Amino acid sequence: MSQHTLDARRLLCPLPVIRTQNAAKKLKPGDTLSVTCTDPGAESDIPTWSRINGHKVIEIKHDDQASELIITIEIGEG
Repeated sequence: MSQHTLDARRLLCPLPVIRTQNAAKKLKPGDTLSVTCTDPGAESDIPTWSRINGHKVIEIKHDDQASELIITIEIGEG
């Protein structure tokens, strides 16, 4: 299991989800992916996409000073 990061800052919907999807395709089940976003819609879009595709949201962290959101997901079998 390995940890990966994705910089989706300054991207607007639907690009954070698309980039997350593309990155997840390259990972193995059990790997984690931390996505850093500035689009507030990603807070609901990425968890919804994760659930539909069999991944698990581990953490959603807000960095208010940087106006960033960090969503960490565990890659599932889907």
